[in-house]
Amino acid sequence: MHSYYIGKSGKVIVRENTIDVEEINIENVMDIDGKKDNYKEAIFFDLEHYVYKKPICIGVFGSCYYDEVTSTLNVVQYMIENKREAVDVLYMAKEYFNEMYQNKKKRYIVTFSGNNDFSVINYLFNKYNIDFDFKDYFINIDIQKEYEKRLKESIGLKNLEKRIGIEREGEVISGANLAKTFGKVIKDSNYIKRMPEEKIEKILLYNEQDVVNLFHIYVNWLTLENKKEEDSSISENIEANPE
Repeated sequence: MHSYYIGKSGKVIVRENTIDVEEINIENVMDIDGKKDNYKEAIFFDLEHYVYKKPICIGVFGSCYYDEVTSTLNVVQYMIENKREAVDVLYMAKEYFNEMYQNKKKRYIVTFSGNNDFSVINYLFNKYNIDFDFKDYFINIDIQKEYEKRLKESIGLKNLEKRIGIEREGEVISGANLAKTFGKVIKDSNYIKRMPEEKIEKILLYNEQDVVNLFHIYVNWLTLENKKEEDSSISENIEANPE
């Protein structure tokens, strides 16, 4: 089930979505510090941003968490419409993180190659004197680093999704195209009014897929490790028995 709405917070575009999650096999979940239930205490986080020599703005803030009571993923996204909202989205992000920590009792933040996103948001928090330090609240789990450490090879998110059998909704948008779009939003306050609604929804869906798929990768981690073993076994058999 998908159930979402797009509305105005009085500041930025807000999109919220609730997605049903099938039963989770705890044996397949990524093990962190000897625990397999960390996903219940985690938020899954991704940004679309605009950087020109230095970070300029967050175009889309995206995050989700798993609700054990309803067996759903609850997704929240904030998207700016103009330059003035570049600061608003930062304050909304801080409020979200505080809510997740204090009321939802989340203690982990799961990313993919998260150093880039953290560099951007920390730079902008500092620029606008917004007091928030992730290290005081969350333990970061970077799925790309975990994959490289455990499976001894590098991989991008889209290829990792394919390897685990995830099929994306909507089309893949390049980071360069997203940056170009938000560059125009920052420079032209009327640009988003000329942007087709379908394009806005396409951007939001792309970001949503990033955070939702992080969750599915996390809770189906054993599938990756098993597939890696199968691929290695096939490769060894081919080398041992060449045609």
